[in-house]
Amino acid sequence: MMMKDKVFSGAKLGFIGVGNMGGALVRAARRNTPSTDICIANRSPEKAKALAAEIPCRVKSNAEIAQWADYVFLGVKPQMMGDLLAELAPVLAAREDRFLLVTMAAGLDIAAIQAMAGGDYPVLRIMPNTPCSIGEGMILYTRGPGVTEEEERVFLEAMAGAGRFSAIPERLMNAGSAVAGCGPAYVDLFVEALADGGVACGLPRAQALEFAAQMVVGSARLILESGQHPGVLKDAVCSPGGSTIQGVRKLEEAGFRAGVMNAVIAACEKSGNLK
Repeated sequence: MMMKDKVFSGAKLGFIGVGNMGGALVRAARRNTPSTDICIANRSPEKAKALAAEIPCRVKSNAEIAQWADYVFLGVKPQMMGDLLAELAPVLAAREDRFLLVTMAAGLDIAAIQAMAGGDYPVLRIMPNTPCSIGEGMILYTRGPGVTEEEERVFLEAMAGAGRFSAIPERLMNAGSAVAGCGPAYVDLFVEALADGGVACGLPRAQALEFAAQMVVGSARLILESGQHPGVLKDAVCSPGGSTIQGVRKLEEAGFRAGVMNAVIAACEKSGNLK
């Protein structure tokens, strides 16, 4: 159906599904958006009510959000998307005002979302990560056909509290997701392993974890803010005959870089097979 044009001066944001990722985005949205312009729904009403009390915001049904929101965030797992959009399709078809669907389901492209929703609706496809909950996320997004530059601008403004945004071609979404979306799990494993190594060397666990986590934060910021290649920054720490280069040698012996690369490739391939 054709939707009437509408100029967004502020956006009504509706979130269907507020699990780990959906909840992180709601918290991010609340930093820049009034509570009256945010509504949430969840399969478990208790979870939605608890989040609404924390934020605060309002709780509605899936259908109410689909009828009310300017930006309808679809925060359900890929295998649940078909049933959700079948439920919402009559509501969306009945709308005469303009709205956008915002999908974060891995492996489902924009065309698939439109087909499931039963209409050629404008879609923003995003891939956020869990650090969005503290405003340090890396959010990848693709603007689907029919999404205007103004609607993109309003979306970015409303969600700016989530962190850093990057527009990428949809064909690269699975690859980007394998790095930015899955990456926090890999970093968590690395930080845990560093802390365990510190404990093995005699550090109290709380201190070892603090040292490892803050080191990762600082190293990441140094890469972003200095603009230097991480290989150059690595070399700066590896003094000739020093302890760091011996640690690097052991990581190389263990296949550290190949292991990380293989993890990204496996995640990318899996995302391409999710339905």
